[in-house]
Amino acid sequence: MNDLLGSVWWMIVAIGVLVTFHEFGHYWVARRCGVKVLRFSVGFGRPLWSRRNRHGTEFAIAAIPLGGYVKMLDEREGDVATSELSGAFNRKPVLQRIAIVAAGPIANLLLCVALLWGMFVIGRPDYSATLGQVDGMAASAGFQVGDRFESIDGRPVRTWMDALQILTTAAIDGHDAEVAVVDAAGQPHSRVLPLSRLADGFNQESVGREAGLAWQHQMAPAVVGKTVPGLPADGVLLAGDHITAIDGNRIRSFSEIGPRIQALGERGGSAMIEVDRQGERLALELQPVRRRDNGDGPEYWALGLAPPETAMPAVHDAVQRFGPVAAIPAAFRETGRMAADALGMMRRMLTGHASVKNISGPVTIAQVANATAKRGVAWFLFFLALVSLSLAIINLLPIPVLDGGHLLYYLIELVKGSPLSERSMVAGQYVGLALLAGLMGLAFYNDILRLVS
Repeated sequence: MNDLLGSVWWMIVAIGVLVTFHEFGHYWVARRCGVKVLRFSVGFGRPLWSRRNRHGTEFAIAAIPLGGYVKMLDEREGDVATSELSGAFNRKPVLQRIAIVAAGPIANLLLCVALLWGMFVIGRPDYSATLGQVDGMAASAGFQVGDRFESIDGRPVRTWMDALQILTTAAIDGHDAEVAVVDAAGQPHSRVLPLSRLADGFNQESVGREAGLAWQHQMAPAVVGKTVPGLPADGVLLAGDHITAIDGNRIRSFSEIGPRIQALGERGGSAMIEVDRQGERLALELQPVRRRDNGDGPEYWALGLAPPETAMPAVHDAVQRFGPVAAIPAAFRETGRMAADALGMMRRMLTGHASVKNISGPVTIAQVANATAKRGVAWFLFFLALVSLSLAIINLLPIPVLDGGHLLYYLIELVKGSPLSERSMVAGQYVGLALLAGLMGLAFYNDILRLVS
């Protein structure tokens, strides 16, 4: 219930912030162009709060917090007094109308830059793209546990999310990824991940797993939760001991302990288990024994360890932080990168290369809003920036009903020298509503599938 309420609350906060900035862009430019604004509403339906300024504009917060609008004086929407004709939107030159309509998406782009600037100044804690487990395709290509990704296909990698985004794009395009890594010993290498060999219909939402990669921060830490009575670790290792090495080999996660114990058992003899016990470094000698679960399973070598029931959170090792001045170009660069990735994914979906499952609806957005809010201010600012950018891009699509559709009408008017006929514009509105309804239906369908699965 707390997650549900949190998701609803942070969704309302996000929509309120983004819609306010978007509509303020329209409002501000309209006022500069001499257009009379009748209402500035955040939300739809019956106003819960409203007030008027000296220019006669009603500012309102409405009951349905799923968007907003700016209503301007316009002869197409009602009678306009002769004395007010100069303030009607439809009477303005086409270039001014273009500026007013484009101001909403531009406001969202500028907000995206501002939010990313704030995120970089505060510092967003994240995890490096360091491998915690390797198998399948990645193991065959020479990737090893402890490899830290530095760049992929020439694009720098700062976090595991950067790496996953670039690998997903490469997998969808069906080409191999050239990865520059630094191994656990600090030595640089160049490895090639053969993503072109992925089977047709691979899961585009889990490319890392499909390629045999698991990130270090996703692995359970090598901490002893309990020991099994009667086995070698009992009475020697204690709950809370952090195993750092076995037989001189560094241990980074609990999943690495099992294979190392099997190797020790096959070799024979005892081994030194190095642990950190409340800050004290210890080297303990243990010898694995053969064991069979329930008397009928396969035999394996064991020390008698089990992980904690509740996994400890991984330590952030890739904090993205800049000074106030350095954060300005960083925010612009990040906005450009995010926009290029978003447009590239849209192009791939339109051409059928990327799955339409990548489209998310309000349920998923609300869940992500709640999750990022829990992770701190910097992460929530990043979420707001991402949604603000998405709102700008979607609104610029040449679909009637959206800002991009109106811009298309005005560009046609510029070319032909006269406005489109009312009939053509109405027909376009119906087409736009149908496209928008289909897109929203697909987004809700994907949300439901995610909830069910």
